[in-house]
Amino acid sequence: MPMTMRPTAFAALAALATLCNPAAAQEKLDRVEVTGTAIKRLASETALPVQVISRQDIVKAGVTTAAELMANISAASNSLTDGVSMMNAGYKDQAGFNSANLRGLGTSSTLVLLNGRRMANFASPGDDSGVDLNSIPLAAVQRVEVLLDGASALYGSDAIGGVINFITRKDYRGLDLDISAMRTQEGGAGKRTASVGGGFGDLARDRFNVMAVVDVQRTDALNTAQRKFIDELKVPERLPHLLSSAGFPANIRLTRSQRNFLEDADFKVAGHTISSRTINLAAPTCSPPHTLYLPDGIGGVDGCTFDYMRDVELYPDSRKSSFLGRAVFQLSAGHQMFIEQSLTDSRTRYTGTSNRIDADIPVSFVPSIAATGLDEDLTVRTRLIDAGPRKSQVLSKGARTLIGLQGSLADWDYDAAINHSTDRIRERDVAGYYLYDKMMDAFYSGLINPFGPQKAAGLDYLRNNQLDVETRTARGVMDVVDLRAQRSLGQLAGGELGLALGAEWRQEKVESAASALLLSDNILGDTTPGDAQSTNHRRKVWALYGEVNAPLSKQLELQFAVRHDRYQDVGSSTNPKLGVRFQPTKALLLRASAGTGFRAPSLNDLYRPVKTGETQVLPDPVCMRENDNDLATCADFWTTRTYANAKLKPERSRQFSIGMVLEPLPGWSASVDYWSILKRDVISTIGDDIILRNEAKYASLVHRLNMNEGLQGCDYDPEDSTICFIELRKDNRGRHNVNGLDLSLELKSLRTSIGAFGAKLIGTLALKSERQTGFGDDFVSNLGKFVNDGVVQRWRHRLTFDWSQGPWNATLSNTYLSSYTDQNSAIDNNAGTVVAPNRVKAYSLWDLSAAWEANKQFTVRAGIKNLANTAPPFSNQAYFFLSGYDPSYTDPRGRSVYASIRYSLH
Repeated sequence: MPMTMRPTAFAALAALATLCNPAAAQEKLDRVEVTGTAIKRLASETALPVQVISRQDIVKAGVTTAAELMANISAASNSLTDGVSMMNAGYKDQAGFNSANLRGLGTSSTLVLLNGRRMANFASPGDDSGVDLNSIPLAAVQRVEVLLDGASALYGSDAIGGVINFITRKDYRGLDLDISAMRTQEGGAGKRTASVGGGFGDLARDRFNVMAVVDVQRTDALNTAQRKFIDELKVPERLPHLLSSAGFPANIRLTRSQRNFLEDADFKVAGHTISSRTINLAAPTCSPPHTLYLPDGIGGVDGCTFDYMRDVELYPDSRKSSFLGRAVFQLSAGHQMFIEQSLTDSRTRYTGTSNRIDADIPVSFVPSIAATGLDEDLTVRTRLIDAGPRKSQVLSKGARTLIGLQGSLADWDYDAAINHSTDRIRERDVAGYYLYDKMMDAFYSGLINPFGPQKAAGLDYLRNNQLDVETRTARGVMDVVDLRAQRSLGQLAGGELGLALGAEWRQEKVESAASALLLSDNILGDTTPGDAQSTNHRRKVWALYGEVNAPLSKQLELQFAVRHDRYQDVGSSTNPKLGVRFQPTKALLLRASAGTGFRAPSLNDLYRPVKTGETQVLPDPVCMRENDNDLATCADFWTTRTYANAKLKPERSRQFSIGMVLEPLPGWSASVDYWSILKRDVISTIGDDIILRNEAKYASLVHRLNMNEGLQGCDYDPEDSTICFIELRKDNRGRHNVNGLDLSLELKSLRTSIGAFGAKLIGTLALKSERQTGFGDDFVSNLGKFVNDGVVQRWRHRLTFDWSQGPWNATLSNTYLSSYTDQNSAIDNNAGTVVAPNRVKAYSLWDLSAAWEANKQFTVRAGIKNLANTAPPFSNQAYFFLSGYDPSYTDPRGRSVYASIRYSLH
């Protein structure tokens, strides 16, 4: 619900109350809506755990985007970031999506609001749904409220893990100019920002206020060659089997019979008779630094291994801009009209590996092998190094128009609005891609040489025939009409008995399409996602809700809320919530809440097109039985196809929290809250690794070439049991159970002769995080252990120390994430072994910033992020494309310095 400050909503009451009781009038003027309740109150009165991040906190942290800010939230984990979007071009899914994920329950279970109202979700179809943080105009944000409690009883779907409410400036007068620049110590990922905000008009005097904020940002790309820690991770030595067998010069992948033939013919590579199925005529020299001779690598003892971590970027080149405008008009003494417009534009360019060719060639292309008498085509795997890396661009445009009325009518304070919100995505292949048929013609004609340097004609072809085409588009639209009102029902011993009622109508729409060229499967390096990629679906939602706040005494207050939602496609859900606040003394506050929640399946969950993907290296159990459990033969990357499910039910949850707040001395406070969330009917797919580990149970999901099923892309061969693809289908599967403790300690303004000091610690101790892959299955814990797609660290915190003296102030801050057990499951399919066990080290970053206020108009701030130049710790995870570390929570930029200047006229 909205966070809007509403002094005019109480104008008439305040004027009367001032005559009789000035103190009471001031209290009414200070009452606002707080995230988690629809009844206006003093911010200190809330019974729910709400973390508030002020504008000053944002500035001191040196962050300029909402995604950067979310990295400082201790209750968040496994969020989607630009690092996660870095991928091997092809198999693209929601590139550019930056999200928040409270409690590690999934992006889809965290509700993100702007000024208390919804925004359209990220439009591209995929496994996650939620608001793209690129759509938040952070330069216009005054504060952020993070509700660390389920809130479906007030907000409806998605608010299972909590609510993050970005609250922008309002009733703003004056002019602010801000510019900043950041530079990293080792180069790359530099950033420049500029923003201007201004407003005019006094509501009380002029009966209107108009304000606007414009912000532009530019961030440079960061390449692996620019970071020493990439070398220090020693990926080729520690994780050679996670690299690629497609390098340059080309590897030749032999069939078993071809290998046996050449072995009998004493065919030699690297000075010895071959013994494996992957060979390279350039071994052992290969072509460093990108193509290496690694006997333990995926290229094996007879081939070469391509180190793609030498050929990609760690941080994307991006350009972001945003606009927020708001106008408020005083229509009469008790009524206002407000208009709000937000626009965001994010252009991000992702750079992956150079393109590759996997093809069968006549044995005559390799004279040394042809001389042995082998008379069969050979399979080659080569990399188009001379073409440069593949680059894709994601253009994301967000917009929201809000028109509403608020004020007082009879005994009710009301707020009504019409909200139109959109999210548009356009993806392009901009470099390193080619028409498949034309490239294969060039390849078979000898114009492109897979085994040695390109001639001038080949280089000209690679340079002049790269594609720059749009491949995917998506559009999401959300239209909302909402009305809410509140009033006092009378006086109780502890204060007014408050009632709030509300209603909401919402229409959601998603459209997505793939280009005809992409569907034709004629783009080398960007695989077709399959047929039926154009979608257009919509649904309507109706909701009614109410809340009662009953201060039974000065010490005891009860809060009860209930909401009923009806979805056009998945039915209804009613969710109650009860909150209790008890303050026996001024120094002690006790609070508790219990309720239920739900998440309706997104339109993408229900209707998204089929997604083609790829597993990590996994063993095929059928092949293992046929080949004496030989991992070297039977472990490989397998194709997956992910399907939506129009019969999904909503996820449902039960949550409970209990905690206390202590203020033993003025300026000192501490709080601890226990929270527990049990989510059932979890919408998910079964992990591909789980499917293959439980063949008897999930055999129907593994489609093989010897199964005559008539499936596209699976050419029937009764003698070949090779996996064609693994079916991953969305369904309601099992439960997700999490609980833990949120802790905070704060010291405010300890004044001394050398200045005022402050300190604040906010931390989350996770006690349980486990989920089932299916009903009746055992729970699998990812608490302190990387499982499937990520980890929930046991302890995360944000610690800050503040100092101020006259015009000077400084902040030292620390972000900490505890160590955990690594994934430890990647398979070396040459040696037939599993990667050595590893424990990922704790990750701790210290930042420092200082500011000088020359006068009321002029402020200079400078800072150092990552003071110790701490590198991401080594990880053997095989889920993300970037290897050697986990890009979902680490920052590869290293130490950086920044400076900003602010000029204000008020």
